[in-house]
Amino acid sequence: MNKSPDASNLDSVFSLSERSKLGEMLRSQEFWIVVAVLIIGAVVGMIAPRFLTSANMANILQNFCFTALMAIGMTPVIMTGGIDISVGSTLGLTGVLLGLFCASGYPFAVVVLFVLLVGTFVGIVNGALVSYLKLPPFIVTLGMMSLVRSQTLVVTNNQVVYDFGKAGDTLLALGSGSFLGVPNVLWAVIVSAVVMQWLLSMTKWGRYVRAIGGNENAARLSGIPVDRVKVSTYALLGAMTGMTAIFLVGWMGAATNALGQGQELQVIAATVIGGANLLGGFGTSFGAVIGSVLIEVIRNALLLAGVNPFWQGTFVGLFILFAVLLERFRSTRA
Repeated sequence: MNKSPDASNLDSVFSLSERSKLGEMLRSQEFWIVVAVLIIGAVVGMIAPRFLTSANMANILQNFCFTALMAIGMTPVIMTGGIDISVGSTLGLTGVLLGLFCASGYPFAVVVLFVLLVGTFVGIVNGALVSYLKLPPFIVTLGMMSLVRSQTLVVTNNQVVYDFGKAGDTLLALGSGSFLGVPNVLWAVIVSAVVMQWLLSMTKWGRYVRAIGGNENAARLSGIPVDRVKVSTYALLGAMTGMTAIFLVGWMGAATNALGQGQELQVIAATVIGGANLLGGFGTSFGAVIGSVLIEVIRNALLLAGVNPFWQGTFVGLFILFAVLLERFRSTRA
């Protein structure tokens, strides 16, 4: 029985729609990073069967979350054309302040609020210097990285905090506990990624962020409060870093002045590998999460395969170069 013209047209529309969605998926950087994770997992699983065990998968799920939380916060900063290399030092400062104030007997809720405010304050200072004084974000956050790391050493006096006082049980339960069989920190990543993607995709603030990254001068001329929006992205990253410190210290059971050293490189790498454009204008929170997974899979795979762990930087660097080249290729094709 022959189809009616209307039915044929409808089938054609659906077919075009499906091909369009497939093409969009194949063009997305997130898709290829997922493919890379699966390929690495399959290869390492054959070399080291322990890689695919439930215990190791749980370990990967726990470990990638700390980078992912900050990468989610880094996404809007990079989307505006900025960057923040002080996040590792901010993680260290907020982490040791968390430990010291808990040890001093302050209520846990008060300490958590204080830590989030400290992280936010560092972000606001970075954002204000970049936005209102027009200083290069790399230089500003490089200076802040040194300043904050120095203050971390000052407040700890090079001591490690193990005793968190009355708040210890709550902190450890938050950092290493789970809900419905899922680690608490993974729940934080899921909620943060969904909320951030909603902010970037569905709100005026998200449209402003993309517009600033696309063309800052045009955004100013169109009436967008460029400076305030840029400050808000750095402040949000600072708050996300403070939240990461809470989960990380709770998971480690200690606060050290070495906390967060080198973490800024992993965070930026995860964000860029996940598809954020270093020139601004594009990025997704889900891409940042996927990029964080890839970095942790590489670290874990090298460890289990018996490869020198110093090779991790080589592989991560190659993926960053690949991500930048892929973005350049897409830009020239557009």
